[in-house]
Amino acid sequence: MTDETTDERVLAVPDLALVVLVGATGSGKSTFAARHFKPTEVISSDVCRGLVSDDENDQGASADAFELLHFIAGKRLAAGRLTVVDATNVQSDSRKQLIALARQYDVLPVAIVLDVPEGVCAERNAARPDRAALPRHVIQRHRRELQRSLRHLEREGFRTVHVLRGVAEVEAATVARERRYNDLRHLSGPFDIIGDVHGCRGELESLLGDLGYELRRDEEGRAVGAAHPEGRTAVFVGDLVDRGPDSPGVLRLVMGMVADGSALCVPGNHENKLGRYLAGTTVKLAHGLPETIEQLEHEDSRDPDFRARVAAFIRSLVSHYVLDGGALVVAHAGLLEKYHGRQSGRVRSFALYGETTGETDAFGLPVRYPWAEDYRGRAAVVYGHTPVPRATWLNNTICLDTGCVFGGALTALRWPERELVSTPAEKVWYEPVKPLVSEAPGGTDGRPLDLNDVAGRRVVETRELGRVAVKEENAAAALEVMSRFAVDPSLLAYLPPTMAPCPTSSRDGYLEHPAEAFAAYRADGVRQVVCQEKHMGSRAVALVCRDAGVARERFGATTAEVRGVLHTRTGRPFFADPALTDRVLGRLAEAVDGAGLWAELNTDWLLVDAELMPWSLKAEGLLRGQYAAVGAASRAVFPGVLDALEAAAGRGLEVTELLARQRERAADAEAFTEAYRRYCWRVGDPPEDRAGQSAGQLAGRSAGGPAGGAPDAPAPGADGREGLGGIRLAPFQLLAGQGRNLALLPHDDQLALIDRLIAAETDLLAAAAGDVHAGGAAAGVEVGDAHGVATPGRGHGLLASTRRLYVDTEDEASVAAGIQWWLDLTAAGGEGMVVKPVRAGARTAGGKLVQPGLKCRGPEYLRLVYGPEYARPENLERLRERHLPHKRSLALREYALGLEGLERLAGAEPLWRVHEAVFAVLALESEPVDPRL
Repeated sequence: MTDETTDERVLAVPDLALVVLVGATGSGKSTFAARHFKPTEVISSDVCRGLVSDDENDQGASADAFELLHFIAGKRLAAGRLTVVDATNVQSDSRKQLIALARQYDVLPVAIVLDVPEGVCAERNAARPDRAALPRHVIQRHRRELQRSLRHLEREGFRTVHVLRGVAEVEAATVARERRYNDLRHLSGPFDIIGDVHGCRGELESLLGDLGYELRRDEEGRAVGAAHPEGRTAVFVGDLVDRGPDSPGVLRLVMGMVADGSALCVPGNHENKLGRYLAGTTVKLAHGLPETIEQLEHEDSRDPDFRARVAAFIRSLVSHYVLDGGALVVAHAGLLEKYHGRQSGRVRSFALYGETTGETDAFGLPVRYPWAEDYRGRAAVVYGHTPVPRATWLNNTICLDTGCVFGGALTALRWPERELVSTPAEKVWYEPVKPLVSEAPGGTDGRPLDLNDVAGRRVVETRELGRVAVKEENAAAALEVMSRFAVDPSLLAYLPPTMAPCPTSSRDGYLEHPAEAFAAYRADGVRQVVCQEKHMGSRAVALVCRDAGVARERFGATTAEVRGVLHTRTGRPFFADPALTDRVLGRLAEAVDGAGLWAELNTDWLLVDAELMPWSLKAEGLLRGQYAAVGAASRAVFPGVLDALEAAAGRGLEVTELLARQRERAADAEAFTEAYRRYCWRVGDPPEDRAGQSAGQLAGRSAGGPAGGAPDAPAPGADGREGLGGIRLAPFQLLAGQGRNLALLPHDDQLALIDRLIAAETDLLAAAAGDVHAGGAAAGVEVGDAHGVATPGRGHGLLASTRRLYVDTEDEASVAAGIQWWLDLTAAGGEGMVVKPVRAGARTAGGKLVQPGLKCRGPEYLRLVYGPEYARPENLERLRERHLPHKRSLALREYALGLEGLERLAGAEPLWRVHEAVFAVLALESEPVDPRL
């Protein structure tokens, strides 16, 4: 082609590649790069030379310049960025280093050669002041080296070579970026990923039928295609052939599905070997290949072109696919994260065969490197290749080869549902060399938590709030708690976030008032809120399983009969007695079953956020050391002080003001004592003994008189069934179940489900007591509070209801009703309420995440927080200067982390991924913030 040619040349370049521009100085490489690539994609040797020496023409700095160029190129390729090297690159040694760099990062090297006449190069250099003195022999040497290189570029390792000859062809060229063959991120499914078939056509047809696919048959009744009426796509992990009874039938069906667009397929090592055999390469006839060859020979007489179509099909298969926005990777033998979406012989080899240790086992088979044990990638990797007795998740990877041809089953994974569907083998078609056993721990036995997962400064990606950072010192504090005091990590799936208080009130006598909470949500554009009674107990998270088997299989519980866990907001066991924990979880599981939620939510386990009462049950040390001590001291001191002052006043001394002040202090101290006593009672009393007793009577008994004391342990059988007398669990949110994050359900739906739990327990207790007249409908709802708002019955069972009121923040009458409801609640001794948007995960019009809840505590309860005399005007004025922004930020960050952990848990992601979010919540709890907020 001559210089006068103006026909357009389209240069195909993969969207991830190392593009090497090759040409003599002055050939226009920099101009070409600037025209066709982004400035950030181009790394120029001249620029690097200037960076290290302040002179782009200083040839003495070339060694350092190219070291810098290779370093920058390596960083870009590691990050998956197309990279263009702008240098002469006319010498084979310089190109060799770049090809090695491409291989190191498993990207394709592409050469674009600018073959421009010597005179043009000389003219361009002469026009540049910094190159005007460049000797002509330099250009001539570059041209000679270029001409010698042209015939060898592909042999050097360049996958594609584009040669542009002459100025006109260079100027007419355009660069077209091509999506990599393995990059199918734009396809989101849903998918049905099918494990190794190995010629088991009958089982494949049955499995496709179970998955809902409709088979298409030819005139001879052979399956030649299948499609799903809902548009699902089947993805085959390879090893379609060998060992089984009908490899041609399997190929015909899969090839038809791929041709119709209803399936994708990656190659297995058995297809790779068959493809080489069909291409005429000498291969070892073993491992089922002879059977496949024999079956193909029978096929030749019926369909002479079948072999050619099979060979073309195998050649077309891509080593692996990246699907669903990068969330899913399918490869026959699995794939390390650094290979996802990459293209090289090394990637293809790993995808086909995995990696071996170089050893052989007792059966003479290669020992494979257990890459899945160390996998930490965010993409789920689905693979086959090594048969296992059952498919289980291991660190976000799953092997679907369940040995159908060996008498096991043919297994498929529904994605994104993460559901497994299996069809048992019709018979043992091929005797396995060794028994089907898992070579690596799977499912709940996955890789143990690693210190590197949580140590040091961490940044956790969340769906709701983006990147959340954890400081190193906070991580160290969390590690101390987690390693010494927390429950079994496999059962620790969630830690509740802290909650911000409502904005500070300026009303007389109030530090917190619901009017500010309603106004805050109104300002955020949240109209519908729910006010929930705030129980004064201890926060508890319950992981309850249908039975102990679910706890073992799904969560890896190590104790034989444990059906879950009950832990505090910092991950510590709630009860020291495992039997008591099991009784609480057992009752909760019965209520879930009675309410029909196992079936309705399609789950065998539930994660529940709740409040466990009485407060004295868990806060005994706090009661003894802080609250009861203050109450005891005031009762010991104030009577004598008041008697003395009253006697002095009787003698005519002027102590009126002092006496009044001390009487106020005594009253404040008495109010302080009454405030904490409301939340204490003796556990173990039968319901009939507790009924009718005032809160003060119960508190007096449980607190052991003026000084306070330890609550009694629950008496066995005190509630008539399981020894839970006096213990109350108030669930207020279902967090997660199998395959589903329930925390984003609207709160009205949440509370309706919880009402059903409470009604179901009421029915269970009534049935146990032989009360045929009691029922959930009657016992589950109590009507007629101060505003006629229906609230669930409070009963005498384990489960306690949470009273609530819905408020429209833009309706003055509704807001007034909400304020009055809070006033009545707190006047009756209640702690206060939590105001939440009805719609969970609410955002402002600008997309900012809204506080998930604002606590509004009553004035009497706040005595416990700020001291007996906090409500005096001078103290209130000082306390109003509290700094809320940090607390609000902390609440939002922990909320986002909690939701992220629940998403990962529901998505069956590996334990370390779930714990990344759980641990971060605990770490943030050690941030310095006023604990009274």
